Amino acid sequence: MPDSEQGNESDFMIEKLKVKPVNKKKLIRKTIITAAMAVIFGLIACFTFLILEPVLNNWLYPEEEPPFVVFPEDLEEMSPEDMLAENIPTESPVPEQGQEGVVLEDEQIQEILSEVTLDLENYEELYSALSSYAGRMKRYMVTVTAVTSNVDWFQDIQESKSQRSGVIIYNTGIELLVLTDFSSLASAERLLLTFYDDTIVEAQLKQWDKETGLAVLAVDLLDMPEEFMEGEFPVVTFASSNGRNLAGTPVIALGSPMGISDSMGYGMITSSSSTLPMTDRNYRQLMTDICGSRNASGMLFNLKGQLLGVITQSQINSDMENVIAAYGISDLQKILQKMSNASAVAYMGIRGGDVPREANQQFGVPYGAYVEEVAMDSPAMRAGIQRGDVITGMNGTSIASYRGYSNALLDLLPGDMVDVVVRRQAQQGEYREMSFSIELGEDN
Repeated sequence: MPDSEQGNESDFMIEKLKVKPVNKKKLIRKTIITAAMAVIFGLIACFTFLILEPVLNNWLYPEEEPPFVVFPEDLEEMSPEDMLAENIPTESPVPEQGQEGVVLEDEQIQEILSEVTLDLENYEELYSALSSYAGRMKRYMVTVTAVTSNVDWFQDIQESKSQRSGVIIYNTGIELLVLTDFSSLASAERLLLTFYDDTIVEAQLKQWDKETGLAVLAVDLLDMPEEFMEGEFPVVTFASSNGRNLAGTPVIALGSPMGISDSMGYGMITSSSSTLPMTDRNYRQLMTDICGSRNASGMLFNLKGQLLGVITQSQINSDMENVIAAYGISDLQKILQKMSNASAVAYMGIRGGDVPREANQQFGVPYGAYVEEVAMDSPAMRAGIQRGDVITGMNGTSIASYRGYSNALLDLLPGDMVDVVVRRQAQQGEYREMSFSIELGEDN
């Protein structure tokens, strides 16, 4: 009996475990679902990071925007002749008692001048002074090198370089702005600036005006070496190029007036009466007696250390190809301010000029911006402005000259609606007023 009970207990304690069969389909399905969810969550995380990263980065490390660039308005300088005329009394002064007026005869003047003699030492001192002055002005100058990559017949990459001269026109505290002739550099892949101390920094194009071929380049001040930033920063100041008697003003051409980098020329302005007509604005052309290269670039300085003009040979007459000419800096200031702020330039599409006093007095032509030509398919043509119209108002502002029209247009932006008032000849000596609402385009 006891043996049978022990046998039953032994049978009760023995168990046989069976392994549950693996459901391969279910396992594969779970694996696929897990992997898919991981991919989805990863994509959501990446998308969220891309959206929030700039916001968080700007919040934690706010990027400082360059301040708005403003050039001082040009105030036309009074010529020495005008200053003298202002100080000349209308009536001859009566000498006080005991005083006699001193009047020099021509013979006395010639006698005084004959006593002034110049020898070789005087000329040496004169040219030494000019050379020293030119050396100081070179601190403002920059050599702009355009680098372009080409592939030769053997599939080797070769770099070609072309150079123009530029000048430092503004320091925003964040960027350094350089003005240069960009017409031959437009295809560049990289732009390198070489400063007066041989510092080389890569620059970015801020904006380019295709009409004049001029451009403003920008350099991040963080890219400049600390040694360059020490001391007074070399930023040029503008002279007035709108004076009525600029002819005879001594000037020095710096940059590449001879077609060679770091060349110079001395001379004087021979004429400032001609203008270069362009769409929506005109520029005064300064002619000099400096003979240079047809490929010249650079700047004209007066003897006060001020920038007077930007050398351009693209608009020179064929019979004066080797004479250095320049855009007057005063007419460029508004467009330079636009380019320095990377602001789009509004376009209306007319060429014109001022109404002469004789035309106003003899034929009754009203003062304003006289329309000589309307560009094809321009906002002005689509609105109905015609050749011979005289623009006398824009957005409620009176327009008395073509320069006034250009400045008013530069205060607007592409896409703006402008109300233009014109006077159109109805019959001989009579002009009727007409109004146009014009949506401005963009100057490309």
